[in-house]
Amino acid sequence: MAQARRRSIGMSRPLIGLALGGGVARGWIHIGVMKRLIAAGYAPDVVAGTSIGAVVGGLYLAGHLDALEAWARSLTQDRVLTLLDINWGGNSLIVGEKLAAILRQYLADRCIETLTRPFVAVATDLQTGNEVWLRSGIIADALRASYALPGVFSPVVLDGAHLVDGAIVNPCPVNVARAQGGRFVIAVSLHSDHYGRRNGEETSAGTLHMGEEARRTWASTFESLRPDRLLLRQLFANIGTKTKGEPSLSSVMLSGLNILLDRVSRARLAGDPADVLISPPVGHIGLLEFHRADEMIALGEEAANEALPAIEARLSLLS
Repeated sequence: MAQARRRSIGMSRPLIGLALGGGVARGWIHIGVMKRLIAAGYAPDVVAGTSIGAVVGGLYLAGHLDALEAWARSLTQDRVLTLLDINWGGNSLIVGEKLAAILRQYLADRCIETLTRPFVAVATDLQTGNEVWLRSGIIADALRASYALPGVFSPVVLDGAHLVDGAIVNPCPVNVARAQGGRFVIAVSLHSDHYGRRNGEETSAGTLHMGEEARRTWASTFESLRPDRLLLRQLFANIGTKTKGEPSLSSVMLSGLNILLDRVSRARLAGDPADVLISPPVGHIGLLEFHRADEMIALGEEAANEALPAIEARLSLLS
């Protein structure tokens, strides 16, 4: 019966917009959400994404969601660390070329205009603070600009503007999905339950736990650092440990970011709510725990499955 209703709705349903929010490693949840929505017959007609949400959404529309899923599931703690090409000078901690190269493997120089459905990656203009909607140009460049977290990745220069992570101004771009034609908008926010924990388990905002080989490599690097590299030493020195009491620099930075994005996201969603908000519990997942893709994809599928009755009911009112 439910499948019959979905087929009936699908024949006359309004355009579905999907807003995929930022959340760093938690973005793997988007993969699970999209898989379940597509399987249920609710493939989006319009996609707007911020940060990691832009990456997942852009690769989906380019036909590479399955490849992204396979790559995400292949990540280990040590492999994640090998993707961090440290910037020994300049305006960021990480150069980002290794990650950009992975995007280019899938997308080459393909442009947004070639996608079969509307897509927008949200970024922030570093000079003006304005929200920037990237709707044309090379997809890989737009994605890189959308996830360029200030201080971590260098700004991306497009059309003379220095662009950084769109989550600073619009963590979950519901308004963008509507503006691009989405009459019924499903949003996936990854900033609720910021304070959630598993059974009182102590966790950092995103600590990575490295294997012995990677630990030795980084330890060797630290030995050769000059005093002016103290910031990097402080940032990464506690990787792989769970210490009580005084938080590490990385914990302070990531917890601060988490709180900021949570507050901005709440404000934006209150002003422009989605028709259906998918907001899975994410407080137990660190912002840098990219190696937990299996768990996060399953969490996304579960969250989307729980939202299906609401999606079906509300779409039926508009059809």
